[in-house]
Amino acid sequence: MAKRLFGTDGIRGVAGEWPLDPKTVVALGIALGDDLNKHSLGHLPVLIGMDTRESGPAIAAQLAWGLAQRRVNVEFAGVVTTPGVAYLTRTGKYSAGTMISASHNPFQDNGIKVFSRTGFKLPDDEETAIEDEIFDLLPLVIPPAEYPALPQLPLVQPYLDFLLSTLSKPLTGLKLILDCGNGAASALAPELFRQAGAEVEAIHATPNGRNINLHCGALHLEDLQARVQASGADAGVAFDGDADRAMLIAQSGRVIDGDAVLLIAGRMLHSTGQLRGATVVSTVMSNLGLEKALERAGIAMLRTSVGDKYVLEEMIRRDAVLGGEQSGHIIFREYATTGDGMLTALKVLETAMLECRSLDALAEDLTIYPQLLVNIRVKDKKPLADMPSVQFAIAAAETELAGSGRVLVRFSGTEPLARVMVEGLEAALVERTAQTIADAIRAELG
Repeated sequence: MAKRLFGTDGIRGVAGEWPLDPKTVVALGIALGDDLNKHSLGHLPVLIGMDTRESGPAIAAQLAWGLAQRRVNVEFAGVVTTPGVAYLTRTGKYSAGTMISASHNPFQDNGIKVFSRTGFKLPDDEETAIEDEIFDLLPLVIPPAEYPALPQLPLVQPYLDFLLSTLSKPLTGLKLILDCGNGAASALAPELFRQAGAEVEAIHATPNGRNINLHCGALHLEDLQARVQASGADAGVAFDGDADRAMLIAQSGRVIDGDAVLLIAGRMLHSTGQLRGATVVSTVMSNLGLEKALERAGIAMLRTSVGDKYVLEEMIRRDAVLGGEQSGHIIFREYATTGDGMLTALKVLETAMLECRSLDALAEDLTIYPQLLVNIRVKDKKPLADMPSVQFAIAAAETELAGSGRVLVRFSGTEPLARVMVEGLEAALVERTAQTIADAIRAELG
């Protein structure tokens, strides 16, 4: 059965509206408390972290109040990254970790991600059981008029110390520009990279609760590209709102996205005998050019559904140590249980230092096949198989591509969107076929 609340990255929506209204957030806290007590973990506190959205403190207080109804205490870390919550949860004495963030979405949105005590996102069956209880609780929950404010504890430093410990070579001499997206990395990333030895200029690092991801960060690279090229910096790094992903900018202005990172890191690990099974795990969104570049290096690439959760599950099944997404979620399994933007940037820049090569040089043989992603806002998510006109458009596109490209049509797991991705050798053909499929979806669901 399809889940009704949890998407590919937790529960997400407009802050204050269902499913992030106070009543539902309280019900989540109660249901999570019941789940922890069922597993004899309720005596340990739950760690709560958040990004910089103005709605974060209220949601944190509501979640804590719900947990308190089941006598589960919380510790509040304040502003921290999603991978920071995952790390602190698995290394501390916590029953679970929760991150309040909507990642790359605008400030009006928010979300709740839940990690088990091992730092992994909850498995699908456990999420389903929790949301079933939430729906049972909703008629019974009476939220209070006010919620006790949560005292913030100084919990984040061990995470930064850990990140620094992963470096075998300092970043001394590198000049970096960091676009913190006015999000969770705003205070943490500049301090981390300065401690790693780099000269750092931070931009978009003054969050006000409403400017997170606003024309900045990992989805808006234009400003960072211009700054890197104008300043002569060695590289730029852009984080999204909760810093579980990173996009890098080379000196030339070239975007070093998740595909390029997988190639750079994959070859480095392979050359040192650390890439178990000579395999990298990515998703159906990764460019065909990555697959071919890895193949030339003697590395196989496996694809999963979109979502770093599913990448990680496949990595565990295959005992792979490196995986990720084109969007910049990269998992270094030796160090982390989720995508980590700051770790990703550290490891890529460390590779550049070890090989004495620029990011442009490290990615120069990655040929990107023309690829177009079209997002269509939909009113409902009717199964694609039940829409003959859409199926006909997809089949026609695959015939035109004649085996030299790919078509992927799916619904977003976090937003009311249908996503159409077409990839091929000719940009004009890619654009035409993608728009034809998108038009068919609009006619059915727009």
